[in-house]
Amino acid sequence: MNEKFFSLSEEKQLAIINAGYRVFSQNSYRKSPMSEIAAEADISKSLLFYYFRNKSELYLYLLDTAVETTYRYMQEYGSSDDDGFFDIIYKGIKAKVAMMKKHPDITVFTLKCYYETDPEVCDEIRKIIGRTASFEANAEFFRIDPDKFVEGLDLQMMYTDIYLATEGYLWEKTQRGILNVEEAENDFKKMIDFWKKIYLRKE
Repeated sequence: MNEKFFSLSEEKQLAIINAGYRVFSQNSYRKSPMSEIAAEADISKSLLFYYFRNKSELYLYLLDTAVETTYRYMQEYGSSDDDGFFDIIYKGIKAKVAMMKKHPDITVFTLKCYYETDPEVCDEIRKIIGRTASFEANAEFFRIDPDKFVEGLDLQMMYTDIYLATEGYLWEKTQRGILNVEEAENDFKKMIDFWKKIYLRKE
């Protein structure tokens, strides 16, 4: 990667990053041409290759950036020591909705990365995603205390269920072009209230 990319203005960097997210979110890795990303970013194809040597370098940079951006937004929305699992989930959803205002296609891009099988990038994808996506990697962050949940509950299955439900909601809305951030936040609040009723131990 050419360090000259980082000397660009934030606006120009954002245009290239969001162009990459948009094109890769609409196609598979193999069927996402660099020429289309360049056109979306309003730069020449040769200039895009000046900043990124090849498509895989751009793709993996975008994924790394998506992970870092998500973490940064999660930190900004923070959590207090009194927050439990569902409080942190809700703050995380609010962070993701806010993030999508700046990067509209970042969530769909990240979701497609999970299922990308192209040998040119799949091994590196697994390394990047594996650091952040597993139940083990998140159990401590989300303060998953078994004593707070229904006795005998498979906590990993619960976590997977909630993860797939939230990501699936965003996927469907963005694919249909009907994602409204305020509506999404209200819908997620209802989902969380429902999960609390079925998963938390009655006091």
